[in-house]
Amino acid sequence: MSRPARARINLRALQHNFSLVQQAAPDSQVMAIVKANAYGHGLVSIAQALPGAAAFGVSCLDEAIALREAGFDRRIVLLEGLFGPDEISLINGYRLDVVVHHESQLQWLAQGHLLHPLDVWLKIDSGMHRLGFAADHVREIVAHLRKIPQIETVRYMTHFSCADDLDNPDTRLQIEVFNQAVAAVDGEHALANSAGILGWPAARADWVRPGIMLYGGSPLRGHTAQSLGLQPVMTLGTRLISIKTCKRGDAIGYGADWRCPADMRIGVAAIGYGDGYPRHARNGTPLRVNGHPATLVGRVSMDMISINLDTVPNAQVGDEVILWGEGLPIDEVAEAASTISYELLCGVGTRVQFEYIS
Repeated sequence: MSRPARARINLRALQHNFSLVQQAAPDSQVMAIVKANAYGHGLVSIAQALPGAAAFGVSCLDEAIALREAGFDRRIVLLEGLFGPDEISLINGYRLDVVVHHESQLQWLAQGHLLHPLDVWLKIDSGMHRLGFAADHVREIVAHLRKIPQIETVRYMTHFSCADDLDNPDTRLQIEVFNQAVAAVDGEHALANSAGILGWPAARADWVRPGIMLYGGSPLRGHTAQSLGLQPVMTLGTRLISIKTCKRGDAIGYGADWRCPADMRIGVAAIGYGDGYPRHARNGTPLRVNGHPATLVGRVSMDMISINLDTVPNAQVGDEVILWGEGLPIDEVAEAASTISYELLCGVGTRVQFEYIS
């Protein structure tokens, strides 16, 4: 029998969340962001469940090739562009779109041998100062691209740094910078990530790029996923493998960091940081045992966690433990672990068994 750690992937919830994207941006084409193994949910399975996506956004060539070889003929966009001139033949052969954000990539494309027309997305730095060309250089860069014979279509994109905070004026400034930069050039525009889609109507342009909202995490600070109508796609669960009654003052787990405040029942569940559950989750991190609220106690081990069962007096060995998902928003767990939902989802380990529900 395999370990009981399981990730149930609810594809109906995924499609529900995708429909919210379409409702929020009905005039935009959707580039579903499936990088990092679809935020830990399974690249090919998630892409197969999104027939309405006009394109898929990935981070690297390996992810793009996996989609192509799985039979996807839709637009696939390499969000970080090419990492070297040796990738040009594969990018062109697999008919991928490429983001261009640096002068070196322009040089590689100009010197490379393109057998087929290539579509390019020009990344503009509108204020995040991570990737992209300065806004006042856009016309110059486009002129360089137009000189490369096999460059067919040029589209324009940017990325927001603070769109999760609806009170932060930086996003409005970034939209203005982007719009001014592309005013004199032709082509489709892509600005909005998940937070942009839900929180910034002016960012809903020709394309939108939903990521975390597809998977049921809230992209907006101070707003729960439930309040935004989003449904959790991944439910991470396991089972109790031990229950014991400990006495007041007994230390639980490595380092004896947590001691029982009274005589109490302590459960042990088969999951740990070796499965992607965060080692830095603190005492009191919420869990659910048989549908009832419970809390983490003691340090997270590689293969196990300890649980205060005072709120679940009838708990037995074999009972289900939910770490996040249905009935327990991942954002609550992430906050208790001083991280974000993105990291938790992407960190689920290979020992966890995946089950897809359609």
